[in-house]
Amino acid sequence: MPLHAQTYFVHFCSVTATTCFSLPLLFNSSAPSQEVPNEVLQVGNSLRTLDLTNNKLVEIPQEVGGLVNMQRLVLAGNLIENIPANIGYLRNLKILTLDRNRISVLPEELGSLSNLQQLSISHNSLLCLPKSVGDLRNMSILNVSDNKLKELPESIGSCNSLEELQANGNLIEDVPSSICNLVCLKSLSLNGNKIRQLPQNILKDCTALQNISLHDNPITMDQFQQTDGFNEFEARRRKKFDKQIDSRVMMGSTALDEGVDFR
Repeated sequence: MPLHAQTYFVHFCSVTATTCFSLPLLFNSSAPSQEVPNEVLQVGNSLRTLDLTNNKLVEIPQEVGGLVNMQRLVLAGNLIENIPANIGYLRNLKILTLDRNRISVLPEELGSLSNLQQLSISHNSLLCLPKSVGDLRNMSILNVSDNKLKELPESIGSCNSLEELQANGNLIEDVPSSICNLVCLKSLSLNGNKIRQLPQNILKDCTALQNISLHDNPITMDQFQQTDGFNEFEARRRKKFDKQIDSRVMMGSTALDEGVDFR
């Protein structure tokens, strides 16, 4: 059987951090890898980016916690079920991508990733988010779509840099009132949940909010229009798109382009 080259993309910086370069590491195998190659783990502190997308990794080795200067970790499209607690050692991590795995729980140590800006963990089996997610004060994008979440934690209201929140395709019934603290939030997407109402002050207090999508939820447009701050929200989205958009049911689109999306 011929061997196929598996490519793992890694990004290095020199010891003096004045020179950076990317290099694909090639390994010959007859199938996608089930474990992180030792050659990758031995790179050490010079590693900045590690992309192991679309393999058959079943776990993240403890040694990954030693790659303390890593800024981007992409493990999408694998068979990972658990995230080791020592991922919290990656204090320089800015982007963490875990989409399309089998993860059902995240460790509380996730909150130690103080420089994290983007967290994407869609298409997993998450039952809840850790309370420590509220410690991710620099996170601007959070994508937890297509999981089994029944709620978002109250602590999410402490993510004061959050600009985009995607939680489509879950089982969420109530949106925590603390979401009203997210003054930087611009886009909120909650399609395909069980939401009957939003916090009364969400449009009033989330003063940057311009786009909201609530397809396939019990909440109605009439209810939404009765939310405090609706007129101010309307003004913001009209200003953004530079056109008048009357409040009506948007049919046949799940995009955020028009600012308010219901079905």
